[in-house]
Amino acid sequence: MKKVKKEPLPLSYYQTSDTLALSCDLLGKFLFTNHQGQITGGMIVETEAYCAPHDKASHAHLMRRTKRSEIMFHAGGCAYVYLCYGIYSLFNIITNQINVPHAILVRAIEPLTGLETMLKRRGKQKLEPSLTAGPGVMSIALGIDRSLNGALLTSEQIWLEDHKVGFTKSSIIASPRVGIDYAGADAKLPWRFRVKNNPFTSKAK
Repeated sequence: MKKVKKEPLPLSYYQTSDTLALSCDLLGKFLFTNHQGQITGGMIVETEAYCAPHDKASHAHLMRRTKRSEIMFHAGGCAYVYLCYGIYSLFNIITNQINVPHAILVRAIEPLTGLETMLKRRGKQKLEPSLTAGPGVMSIALGIDRSLNGALLTSEQIWLEDHKVGFTKSSIIASPRVGIDYAGADAKLPWRFRVKNNPFTSKAK
């Protein structure tokens, strides 16, 4: 694969112990992929935090180690991509230190790079929020699939950059996560973070 000029965030950025703060700090960072020679990407505008072992919504709740969740026990800075409903590949960022299974689901980006490629992948004719608003469709647009599971976020295939875009606390909406009713009281935790008034965030439930 042809190498691309990039300035990825260092792996140390993801290895902070405060995953909730990192979930907010990721808003405004730029996610890129190089899939089949096509570079696509955009600004992250929505995230969700998952903090095992006590978080019942986490795949690693109570330190559960399975073939799927094993990657969560790696040091922060790699991709966790799993299949949802047998259809969608969901992209998560592993955070914190080794054997601390924390992860952040990237739920939406504002698409900016490789728009024609993303539109083609999604079967769309024009740019609209539904192109990348939601973790499943975002992955399709970016060409993210299970082959990226475990990839370092400094690789030639997937990486994040800091373009010096930031948001104040008043510009970030914190609300409960989506689709985790099975988690009981943990389903009400305000661990979903969205950029206020950005049209590319997924709709509130």
